[in-house]
Amino acid sequence: MPGETRNVHATSALFDLYGDHLRSRGSRAPVAALVRLLAPLGITAPAVRTAVSRMARQGWLDAVRLPEGAGYELTPRAARRLDEAAERIYRLGDREWDGRWHVVVIERVRERGRRDRLRSALSFLGYAPLDETTWISPRPSREIEALLEAERVRAERFAASYDGDARGLVARAWDLDGLSHAYRGWLAVAADLVAPAGPDAPDEVVFAVRSRLVHEWRKFLFRDPGLPAELLPGEWAGRQAAEVFDVESARLLPAASRFVDCCLRPRGAHLAPAADRRG
Repeated sequence: MPGETRNVHATSALFDLYGDHLRSRGSRAPVAALVRLLAPLGITAPAVRTAVSRMARQGWLDAVRLPEGAGYELTPRAARRLDEAAERIYRLGDREWDGRWHVVVIERVRERGRRDRLRSALSFLGYAPLDETTWISPRPSREIEALLEAERVRAERFAASYDGDARGLVARAWDLDGLSHAYRGWLAVAADLVAPAGPDAPDEVVFAVRSRLVHEWRKFLFRDPGLPAELLPGEWAGRQAAEVFDVESARLLPAASRFVDCCLRPRGAHLAPAADRRG
C-alpha cells in the first residue's frame, strides 16, 4: 500500500476531485482548471484530457462551454454515484440499522463480461453474494435500479429479516478478516501519508496529501458497505481507521479548499471559498 499512495490514476483522481470538491462548487470546471488541480498529484495535462474524454464517453461527464473555456460537468448518474459515495466515506446521514436486509435476486447472466461488471458494481454499491444470483446489503442503494437497467438485468428486490445468526451471515458474506487486515494496513501507513502536510506546508502540498488520503480511503467502498456496528467484532480496526481519517481529512480541508478555489478562480477575479463535502 505505501507505494500505491504515490501514484493516482487520472480517472480515479478526477472522480475524487469532483466528489470531494467540485460537487459543492456547481459540479463543473474548465479543463484548464482540472489540469492545474491534478498537477500536484503528478498527473500530466495530456493524461487529464484523455481521462475526461473517457469519462464523458462512459456517461460520467458532459462537455460544457464555460466563461473560462471548455469544461466538463457531472452527469446526473455521476452525481448520484458521488453523493452516495460521500455518504459512505464520511458516514453522513442516518446510519442506524433497522435489522432488515436488502435482498436482490438477479437473473442468471451468462455473458462473462456483463457478469463481471455486474458483480463489481454490486460490490461497490455495498452488496455481497450469498450465491451466484442472490445479493444482500444492510441497506438499499439508491443506484441499484439504474445499475440493473444499464446492464439490462431483471431482478427481484426484497426487504427481509434474517432468522438465523446475523453475525454468522455477515462473516460468510463478507471477508471480515481480510477487511480488518486492510484497515490495519491503512492505519500503519496513515501517519506517513499525511506527514508532508505539516503546519507550514503550502496549500498545494496539503491538497495533494488530502487527495491521496481520500483516494486510499475511498478504496474501502469496494469492500466495506458500512456494516452495522452490532454485527462487527468488538475490537474492529475499521473504527480506529475511521477516526483517524475523520481527524486528518478535517485538518487538511481548509488549505486544500483554498488551493481548489485558487485554481478555479478566473484570471483577475475574486472567488469566495465554497463549502466542501465536510465544510
